[in-house]
Parts: sequence; structure tokens; C-alpha cells
Amino acid sequence: MRPRSAILTVLACLLLAALVLAAQQPPQQPQQPPASQDQPKSVTITLDRGVQARKIKIAFPAFRGQAGGPGQELEQTVRHDLDLSGYFEIQGPDALSGLALSGDVQKDLPAYRSTGNEVLLLGDMRMEGDKLVFEGRVLDLGSGQAVLAKRYSGPFPVSRRMAHTFADEVIRFLVGKPGIALSEIAFTSDRGGAKEIWVMDYDGANQRRITSHRSTSMSPAWSPNGESLAYTSFFNGPPGIYLAEMSSGRKRPVVTSGSFNISPSFSPDGRRIAFARSVEGNVEIFTSDLNGGGLRRLTNSSGIDTNPAWSPKGGEIAFTSSRAGNPEIYLMDSEGANQRRISFEGTYNDGAAWSPEGDLLAYTSRRDGQFQIAVTNVVTLETRVLTSGPGESQSPTFSPDGRKIAFTSRRGGGNQIYVMDLDGGNVRPLTTEGSNDLADWSRNAPEK
Repeated sequence: MRPRSAILTVLACLLLAALVLAAQQPPQQPQQPPASQDQPKSVTITLDRGVQARKIKIAFPAFRGQAGGPGQELEQTVRHDLDLSGYFEIQGPDALSGLALSGDVQKDLPAYRSTGNEVLLLGDMRMEGDKLVFEGRVLDLGSGQAVLAKRYSGPFPVSRRMAHTFADEVIRFLVGKPGIALSEIAFTSDRGGAKEIWVMDYDGANQRRITSHRSTSMSPAWSPNGESLAYTSFFNGPPGIYLAEMSSGRKRPVVTSGSFNISPSFSPDGRRIAFARSVEGNVEIFTSDLNGGGLRRLTNSSGIDTNPAWSPKGGEIAFTSSRAGNPEIYLMDSEGANQRRISFEGTYNDGAAWSPEGDLLAYTSRRDGQFQIAVTNVVTLETRVLTSGPGESQSPTFSPDGRKIAFTSRRGGGNQIYVMDLDGGNVRPLTTEGSNDLADWSRNAPEK
């Protein structure tokens, strides 16, 4: 398995044979940066963002009035969302079954407090015509007062979205940080035969196909508002950049001129796209507006420059370049100035993704002959490898809160999307069907 840039150049082999041979050629010897007092030392960075001193203890009894299957799914989804957030220690119905409860909330507060809980989450569901009505409340067990109350109403198909919305409200109120339950992950999958663009909920549920080009479509990139996806597709011949509108399903070309346009990345304001483009047989970084106009070249090197990633604040673009021999991660200003290398460990570094805060870059790094996920602080250049063991890992993407990373791994035998905490722990699969790769996590919850 090769990292993102190699995959893309292999797919374009008929168009850029010489380029592909160069990209695929393994390095004869791992290249080391020249000795210098400015060369960063090998260090370990402690990734503790979002780590709490302790988890909030929450009592979560069964919701009242299950309202059939959708009601049960709603309760399970809220519980699942809060558990996956990592912010809470949850006591569910089984753990609470030993308490002597009367059913009167105020009278039962001492019982809930007796097991160390700090807050109580209650839910009521009922049917009103063809709509499911859900009312959720959070009570402070110290004062007995309701500190959060929300009401949602909608048809059965939106029960999961109601659950995600309420879970994010609970997290925002109790933790003071946005939740990620409404975010989505776009990815490439071949489960239908040809590689197409797919989207799933943040937890792997509700996987659905977005493109049906019956050709290779890959490298999806979310717009900042979550309303569209830019991606690479070969369906009209040479690889070009296309845009899919999520609400209408409409697809349209952005940049298709020339022989090679790949790896799109949106600017934070959603007005421009950075991408890699062939220039006289070499690949460089360009930007354009969403109609393909205003084309501007940012790099001009003898190596392959590809996989741009626009920083969250818009001032910088990370990219992969082979100008020093092996592929390495570089940074430049968004106008192309101040190009500098930031990866100095490993023998092949590619496919950088920014953390939402803009202080970290996650990328694919070959260590001891295996591709793994590494994270580098862009200021200090401190680096940590998050994955290990057999089954190569690549193509990382940060969650909107910066506390999790989705990535591709072969640890189960084939390419699947996994998610892990920022420290590399709690790894779990999100996909199981077909071969799946090149995930991109939405920055905000898409409007529905």
C-alpha cells in the first residue's frame, strides 16, 4: 500500500508515465537532513488536548415512552454519542437498577447522588400524529434544578439527527466545547465496483454513496460549511477537480483543463480551492476559485508537489514535496511564499491534515519500513507517531474538535477507515465493506 500521492500518480500512469515512474521509484537510501544547529531533534510531544482531570459522572436511566423502534434508536444514539465523546462516566439502566426509585424525580435525587453521579439525564418520547416528539432534560443533582431542557419533533427518519443534536447540546452545556455528533466523514470506497465518493456519520453509521460516475472518483474534501464536496474524478478522461452539492446532489466541474488535476483542499472561507496540477510533466500546487477561474501557481520545484492542505485560519498551506529526494511535508504561505520543510523523521512523509486549532499536522510517515500516522507541532516541530504494529496506516483527518483522528489502516487485512483518540488510543473501525480510503472529516455539521 502506498500513501495518497503515490496512489494518485499510479492512477494517472497512462497520462504521466515518466512522472509515475519517478513517484513509484523507492528511495535507494533513506535521506537525512543536513547536519545543522537548526535541525530539530527527535522528541516526543505530549498530546493531551481536551483531556479532563476527571470525567463527569452522569446518571442516564431509560427514556420514558419508547415510541417504538425509532424511540429506542434515539435513546441508544444519545447514549452512544455521550460515551464516544470521552467526557462522561455514564451509569445506564443496568447500573441504576439497584437503586430504590419511586418515579418522582425530586424524591429520587438522593438515590441518584448516592452512586456518585453529578448530573441526571432524562428523556421523554411520544408520538404526535406521524411525528416523534422528544424532550430531553439535564438536572444538576446538587441543586435538583434543571440546567438544560430541549424539545425536538420530526418524522421517524430524523430520529438519529435529533439524538445527535441533543447529545451535542449536552456536551456544549456541561463541557463548554462543541460536540462532533453532527459531523460527517467523506471517503473513497470501491464497494460498488468502481471507486466512488461516500459519506457516513461520524460514528460510521448511515453510509451512503454520493457519486455514481462508474469511474475512479477519490480524495473528497469538505467545504467549510459542509454543503459541498470537492473531489478528483477520472470519469471524463484525465483526472479533474469536481464539486458535489450535498443538498441537491448536483455535480459540476471545477478544473478539468490540462492532463492532471488532483487532491483538492478548500480555503477556510470556502471561496478557493488548492490542488495539484501537472505543468510540462511535473506536478505543482495551484489555487483557483470555485468556477476554475483565477488560476494561480504557488510552487515551482524540480520535485513533485502535491496534496495541499489549507490551514484553518487560511494563512498557510501544507503540502508534500519530493524536492529534497524523498517525499516530505512542507509549509508555505497561502500565496506561495516562505516555503519550508517541517518533517525530518521517517523516510517517506505525505498527505498532511491540519488540526482545527492549526497547531498540529497529522500525516503518513514511513517508520521502520511501515507506513504509520505521525503528528507534528508546526511551531516546535515536535513529533509523535500514533500508530504501530503490523497493518500500515495512512491518510489521517482530524475531527472538528481536534480530539480524534480518522485514518485508513490495513490492520484487518484490507483498507478500512478507523478512528482513534488524539493520543493514539481507543482505535475502532468505521467501515467494513469493500476497500475504503482517503477520509475527510467535515469541519462543521452539514445543514440538512
